[in-house]
Amino acid sequence: MGRGRVTLKRIENKINRQVTFSKRRSGLLKKAHEISVLCDADVALIVFSTKGKLCEYSTDASRMERILERYERHLYVERQLNADDPQSQELQNLEQQIDMALRRLRLRKDKALQDQNNVLSQEIKEKEIEQSQSPPVEQQTHENIEIYGAGGEEGEIMEETQRGKSVMPHWMLQYMRQ
Repeated sequence: MGRGRVTLKRIENKINRQVTFSKRRSGLLKKAHEISVLCDADVALIVFSTKGKLCEYSTDASRMERILERYERHLYVERQLNADDPQSQELQNLEQQIDMALRRLRLRKDKALQDQNNVLSQEIKEKEIEQSQSPPVEQQTHENIEIYGAGGEEGEIMEETQRGKSVMPHWMLQYMRQ
């Protein structure tokens, strides 16, 4: 069973930081050695501690200088190609412009979504306030909506309640009001 993820931030305790540095440095050196042996790759690794102590690894002790020279030549050639090739510079500029446009688009979209979320939240709050201020239907009083005669006779006048569920005779409503 492995450990969980470690959050990558500076270790504040000096002793713990030094112990972690030593362990990770040995692990890094081991991995550099493994990749050089397994893949027949030229590897050069340079690590400076916080106190300035140098720790280095190369595939072969004499190869460190050759690997560094090769690295510098590679950088020099790459810089020359970029400086000499206007198309390469133009492509890099276009790539940067596309990246900037995407960032601006994402920011605008996020802002629009946030604004829409705020409007919807406000509408929900307003609805909740409306509902809390108006009494539920069960608590509303029976108010007369319509008075009508059944068959045109005076004794059979009836009223319909606001709920609309029942029709009561006129004499019963007068009795209930007293």
